Amino acid sequence: MTRTGTIPLPDAAATEALGRALAPLLRAGDVVALFGDLGAGKTSLARGVLAALGLAEEAPSPTFAIVQPYAPPEVSLPVAHVDLYRLDDPEEAEELGLDELLEDGVLLVEWPERLGAALWPEALRLAIEPDGSGGRRLTWTAPAPWEARWPPR
Repeated sequence: MTRTGTIPLPDAAATEALGRALAPLLRAGDVVALFGDLGAGKTSLARGVLAALGLAEEAPSPTFAIVQPYAPPEVSLPVAHVDLYRLDDPEEAEELGLDELLEDGVLLVEWPERLGAALWPEALRLAIEPDGSGGRRLTWTAPAPWEARWPPR
């Protein structure tokens, strides 16, 4: 069963705070798909997750690296922060080894729409968009594996 809902994000601090709230809910094998236009707040949400998992410095955007891995002791759970913006074809993602990273860690994927039909069906989908009042709204879609975990309480 898939559930959906929305969460208001009045500012960047709220976006990062939501990422911090998401972090303790994560388990190895999870994919969080972050949808939104340039500047929507995808990286801010990912930075909140990484900070809550123990990353001491601010996480850089993985736009140029494409995959930025983090591993213990730097963070409490292995995480790959992925930015697929520069991919032209979903087949290019196969070369990134994302399934291997997922075996014992978590994927935070920006621009997941670049994967086309290859996006993991059990991914938590988070879409950030302007709300018309200067803030943003997060629309979430949580498949069955997330049912008891999302949204944060």
